[in-house]
Amino acid sequence: MNWSLAFEPLLSWPLLAAVLVPLALLALIGLWFRQRGAVLRALALLALAAALINPVLLDEEREPLQSVVALIVDRSQSQDIGERTAETDRALAGVQERLARLKQFEVRVVEAGKADAADERTQTRLFGALDSAFRDVPPSRIGGAIMITDGQVHDVPAGAPNFHAPLHALITGEEGERDRRIRFEKAPRFGIVGKPLDLTYRVISSTGESGEVDVRVSVNGEQVAVERATIGREMPLEITVPSAGRNIVELAIPRAEGELTDTNNRAIALIDGIRENLRVLLVSGEPHAGERTWRNLLKSDASVDLVHFTILRPPEKQDGTPINELSLIAFPTRELFVEKINDFDLIIFDRYQHRDVLPILYYDYIAEYVEKGGALLIAAGPEYAGDQSIARTPLMAALPALPSGEVIDQAFYPRLTDIGKRHPVTRGLEGSATEPPHWSRWFRLIGIDRPEGEVVMKGADDRPLLLLDRKGEGRVGMFLSDQGWLWARGFEGGGPHVSLYRRIAHWLMKEPELEEERLTASGRGMVLDVRRQTMSDDPGAAQVITPSGKALTVPLAQGEPGIFTGSAEVNEIGLYQVANGDLTALAHIGPINAPEFADVVSTENVVRPATDATGGSVRRLAAGGLGGLTGSLNLPAVVPVRAGGDASGRDWIGLRTTNDSTLKSVSRVPMFGGFFGLGLLLLALGAMWYREGR
Repeated sequence: MNWSLAFEPLLSWPLLAAVLVPLALLALIGLWFRQRGAVLRALALLALAAALINPVLLDEEREPLQSVVALIVDRSQSQDIGERTAETDRALAGVQERLARLKQFEVRVVEAGKADAADERTQTRLFGALDSAFRDVPPSRIGGAIMITDGQVHDVPAGAPNFHAPLHALITGEEGERDRRIRFEKAPRFGIVGKPLDLTYRVISSTGESGEVDVRVSVNGEQVAVERATIGREMPLEITVPSAGRNIVELAIPRAEGELTDTNNRAIALIDGIRENLRVLLVSGEPHAGERTWRNLLKSDASVDLVHFTILRPPEKQDGTPINELSLIAFPTRELFVEKINDFDLIIFDRYQHRDVLPILYYDYIAEYVEKGGALLIAAGPEYAGDQSIARTPLMAALPALPSGEVIDQAFYPRLTDIGKRHPVTRGLEGSATEPPHWSRWFRLIGIDRPEGEVVMKGADDRPLLLLDRKGEGRVGMFLSDQGWLWARGFEGGGPHVSLYRRIAHWLMKEPELEEERLTASGRGMVLDVRRQTMSDDPGAAQVITPSGKALTVPLAQGEPGIFTGSAEVNEIGLYQVANGDLTALAHIGPINAPEFADVVSTENVVRPATDATGGSVRRLAAGGLGGLTGSLNLPAVVPVRAGGDASGRDWIGLRTTNDSTLKSVSRVPMFGGFFGLGLLLLALGAMWYREGR
């Protein structure tokens, strides 16, 4: 039973004061001057005050509450190293068994580091889990917390945790572990394609060892160099950015004898390759309606530097005008096609014909330029079918088709071929999904014989309209109509000339996104996405190698013509190798060089400031440290302690008990109520009058 005294006044406290204070003053005056009956009057006043204040004895029946104890278990990937997972499981079972014997505690077990989100798996956030465990618990009921971890915790607060109870940490792993790791110190996010890029890195040893180590440098999965690095020193590295878009630079060091893990023996840097402005040479044979379409398109592209010449006065024109009076500049044929031809990424002949503007030998130079990796586009008009066609020059070796001599002047809708529906240049072209296509007609087509390469668009009578071909290391495109300007002018609603022309130009200049056969992979949280771009009907499944070396198979399903995709949920963070046929790709899941793998040596020092601030303790579970008895644990006893007392000892840890309780029932006993109080009051007043009467 819990007895306590309470007051339940019959009047409000201000009103009681107004009644009793004057009477108390009169009683005090009587006592001061020793008037007859003053003592009895004072006693009567006290009885009256007690009756008005109404004291009550309370008998409360209470049920004590349990203290809440949080048991935070580290399940991050660094806990998979060695015997740490087994130590954690045994320690968890042992602590739960000890706590189960103590009825004063309510135990809440929280396992941290097992969430599906990549950002939660790349850091050990035990204090965030601790806050969540105590979110609905009043501070007076928090008994403390026990963490089972390797000590690599990444959200340790700067001061004490947000509760006043002991925090204890039980450290898995062995003392004196050895590990080496490599990391990038400086890694720019962007680089110019084909240009050198400077980076720096450092090899770090947990034991402070010195010496040198070989560092394997790979770019997009291909080894490019082996560097010699001094352990502990920042080392320079120079690479050449190979391609536009995302490039993965990987550094790797061999695993040393006795090293804890090789998980952090690799470092990754993602570098976006940016092309310098693409240089395009556009040569128009004469002014015509479609000339401005090509010019405007290329000039509007900020990534293109355009050099454009239009032949306004061919050499055979003889009108008697002296050369020194002409405002036209001479066509710099030698400078463009001999000295600087390799500076251009693309050469476009727009309705060009051989009229002795270019020496015949220069066509050989252009064909050789294509053979060695250059790009050539022929935008053909009626001239291509004539006697002065460039197909009648040495350039014919680079052309995908020779003219038949026909010029078909009839209305037709440009349509995609079956190949064109899968080819990245024409796939999904706006307006192509309907029949007839949702764009305007054209009215001229140049006939050809025996086309090579891929016919991706067709015109009147299903004749080839757009050809794409490879010649040696270079590429050639041939547009067999000069009517594309009708789309640009909005004739009959126009058409997607901008996207079509731009795709043609960028395919010729080998933009990776427009490759017919392409494999890419990317990470989306803890999901690996694979995308296969192909001209085949079924590329098969993708083969995946995880960061730990396990093999996975990801089935690929067609989403649209020429595009096959697949996804797989994964549980490892790091670099994945994806292969399909002869193509390979790399993808990184989770943040680059995540803190979880930056340092994996178990330690007591990281969490010690937080445990010391709460009066808790840090102790290692492994018996005897490195080389101790296998399977044995230094698991401490758990002891209930009062607030303010010691919370740890040599072989025990303490958790605070609470004084909080739940009220079950209350019994009331009025001390100055009923007949007893009335009789006592009347007795006091009667005694006062009796004394006065004598």
